Amino acid sequence: MRRSLAASLVVAAVLLLAAARPGSAQPAGELSVSFHVTIAPSWFDPSTAPPQITPFGVLYAIHDALVRPLPGQKMGPSLAESWKESPDGLTYEFKLRRGLKFHNGEPVTADDVKFSFDRYQGAGAREFRARVRHCEIVDPLTVRFHLKEPWPDFMTFYGTTATAAGIVLPRKYFEQVGAEAFRQRPIGAGPYRLVGQRPGVDVTLEAYPAYWRHAPFVQRLVLKSVPDSTTRLTMLKSGQTDFAMFLDGPDAESVKKDARFTLVDTRHASIFWIEFPEQWDPRSPWNDKRLRQAVNYALDRKTTNEAACLGFCPPAGVIVPRVMDFALQVSPPPYDPDKARQLLAEAGYPRGFDAGEFVPIPGFPTVGEAALNNLNAVGFRTRMRPMERAAFYAAWQEKKLRGLFLVAVGNAGNAASRVESFIYSKGSYAYGGYPDLDEMFLHQARERDPAKREAILHRIQQLTIDRVMFAPLMDLRGLVGVAPRVVEHTINSIPVYPWPAYEDVRVKN
Repeated sequence: MRRSLAASLVVAAVLLLAAARPGSAQPAGELSVSFHVTIAPSWFDPSTAPPQITPFGVLYAIHDALVRPLPGQKMGPSLAESWKESPDGLTYEFKLRRGLKFHNGEPVTADDVKFSFDRYQGAGAREFRARVRHCEIVDPLTVRFHLKEPWPDFMTFYGTTATAAGIVLPRKYFEQVGAEAFRQRPIGAGPYRLVGQRPGVDVTLEAYPAYWRHAPFVQRLVLKSVPDSTTRLTMLKSGQTDFAMFLDGPDAESVKKDARFTLVDTRHASIFWIEFPEQWDPRSPWNDKRLRQAVNYALDRKTTNEAACLGFCPPAGVIVPRVMDFALQVSPPPYDPDKARQLLAEAGYPRGFDAGEFVPIPGFPTVGEAALNNLNAVGFRTRMRPMERAAFYAAWQEKKLRGLFLVAVGNAGNAASRVESFIYSKGSYAYGGYPDLDEMFLHQARERDPAKREAILHRIQQLTIDRVMFAPLMDLRGLVGVAPRVVEHTINSIPVYPWPAYEDVRVKN
């Protein structure tokens, strides 16, 4: 009887401790997040998601990674409880947490980690193939990456939103259903599991109680595709959504003036710039540096910031966001329309220049229209060509965009990861480059001294300014409208990340 009583007391004590543990309460209620773009099924698979920050608003709801940004940490242990680098910088070893399971009950193992890495084809895949010798399964809970030579940015590429290579998929399930079926019915190890989707409309998720951090506080999460900013504002004010993501300036102003709602500006590593894809073609007018300089002088960055971002988006002088490590801190080019017209005349176009179509990234209409108006005002005759977001990214990566186009990029990482994608001539989104910049990029990638790396990366960025490779516009601070029923919105709780930490959001039920 004494043993039975003692056992009962122990069980009772365990239950009381579990009840008192933060996050142990049962998930309840519903949360709605309205995206500023159409959610694509390709986002459910990290290897096919575009190399942007937006897909992580879906990826990190369903999936998890060995290491990733977490509340209060730019890069923290997630599925891996720990990792270590060898003294020579040639191996990285990760130890998985015990007892982890995917949403279908299958255990998360080192085999799943290796499978996910080996099949990865997204952003940074070229760098991984060039620098990683192989991924070794040491035991069911340990995986080791062997590099061909020291690569100081391995963890930046693998453990942040610079790429999605660290996300772990269930090998058995993936191979059983295939890639296309997986995108329709993904299984992950994240805080929420998919229960339904209506393509182009919404994605419905339910809390995964066994998530390693804690069970999400909200039971049901609905991610909605609402590309029109004014519609997102209307939904927010009518109670149809709890988060209106990335509102356009006038709509954000309406939220700011309404005391019932909260307007939050994100602090993630996103930035706008205009691309000159034909600058390396000697037959193109854009090969003339003076035309590219004229575009830079034509942009009224301050007014665009005030109109589109309510003054929250600082004008930029280089395409690496100022919040990134190794970013060159420089002032933007001055707004000087007379200088722009002078440069046009010097380049042989005193009556203006037919610049053809101007393609802006979808989702930011005020920014695109402001840039278009600035260009037309100084003599660049150009017309807007709208595109759907997925088509825009495909055309950019496939090098099909010509003339001028406006981009916005929000992945984390550091200056080197941005150089790799957009400045290095072999980068996924680079239309060209320069041999000396390529050599410097490869040099810094092997340099383990942070001060020396920074000096090289600063030099690369300065040369992009000297050669007028881009027309930087402004850093992006996403303006998010939050409904009054949201008690803890958690935006900005994860450094340089614009989305809520979904499992930590609390709402009034």
